This record gives sequence, C-alpha cells and structure tokens, in this order.
Amino acid sequence: MKITFLTILSLAGLIWISGCSHPKERLPYLGNMEIKGTDTLYHTVPDITLIDQDSQILHIGALKDKVILADFFFTSCPSICPKVTKQMLRLYERYKQDDRVMLISHTIDQHNDSVSVLHRYAYNLGVDTEKWKFVTGEKDSIYDLADQYFVSVVEDPLAPKGFDHSGRIILVDRNRRVRGYCEGTEPESVTAFFETVDRLLNEEYSENKGN
Repeated sequence: MKITFLTILSLAGLIWISGCSHPKERLPYLGNMEIKGTDTLYHTVPDITLIDQDSQILHIGALKDKVILADFFFTSCPSICPKVTKQMLRLYERYKQDDRVMLISHTIDQHNDSVSVLHRYAYNLGVDTEKWKFVTGEKDSIYDLADQYFVSVVEDPLAPKGFDHSGRIILVDRNRRVRGYCEGTEPESVTAFFETVDRLLNEEYSENKGN
C-alpha cells in the first residue's frame, strides 16, 4: 500500500495542529510511504556525491549523526536567494554551537558557481564551513536531488539570471528522511521553523532513541 506525498502533507497539517496540545507527537515523514508487511518504508533522500567549497567530497549518507538544514541557491541570484540566505544565517546563528546540526546549500548554477566561487561566497558570509557547506555536483544529480527534497528547480530563460526555483529550507533527519520545511523568503515562517527543528532534535537524540 502506498501513501502519496499529498496525503502525508495533509497528515502533517493535522499533526502540526495537534502538536500544540500533544508536544511529544512525532514530526511527520514527508513523501511517499510504503507498507511492506510490518515494515514502514519512508521516502529517503538519495546519497549522491557532492563537492564542497573546499574541494572536499561530501556524501550525505556519511552524515548519520547530523540533522540537515538544506536549501538550493546560486551565488548570482538577484531575487529570492539573498532573502533565503539571510534566513539561513539566522538558522546558522541559532545552531552554530550545536554539533548535531549541519547546513548545506546546493548551487543550481553549475556553469558559474565553481568551487572557488562557492569558497569566496562562504568567506564573504563569514561562516564556519565545517558547519555550513556550500556544494556543487553534476547538474542532473543536483536537480534530481532537489526533486527528492520537494524543491522546485528549473532553468527558465525568462527568469532572473535564467533560473526559477523554490526558496524552501528543508529539514532532514539522520536517516535522510524529510521531516519538514519552511519558506525561506518569509522570516515568520523561519521563526516558527525553529520549534520544528528543536522538536526533531529532541526526537532524534532523546534517550533510548536508535538510528
């Protein structure tokens, strides 16, 4: 039996509302869900090869001790990216001392955003790149990854600088399952998102929790 992404989103809304009166309710798992016998298989983000701003290979699958906050951007973006980056900076500041959290920004402009450009971009932000990674990779892999994160990314010659994309910031648990998102262009959405991230951290790292 399969349950669609839309069904999960509907359930997520119900769980979010009930969370006010039941704070121990688990966060929903977003995406397709499949029941096989007694096992429940949740949508999982694939482990692709990425290259960070320091030319180091990054595998999401190797980050099993991390909760991930992810977005998709490009360094020359004149529209939503500066707004989203500003909100990612808020998340960075909130969790920069928390070793359980990592931020990953994926460029969607593989032609212009070389490793050196990403390095300079991170340097100009003044962030710790062990905490916040700026990554690139094969174009098709990055775009497919965006789909797995439920983020819209398309090349559009009519859009600013040729790209049209979502400003979502995605929350991923230690098993690469999508557990929530916020609109990175809306500060109030990000403020509410703090609680969602904290809930996942409590859920993932509470006593007697396994992987």
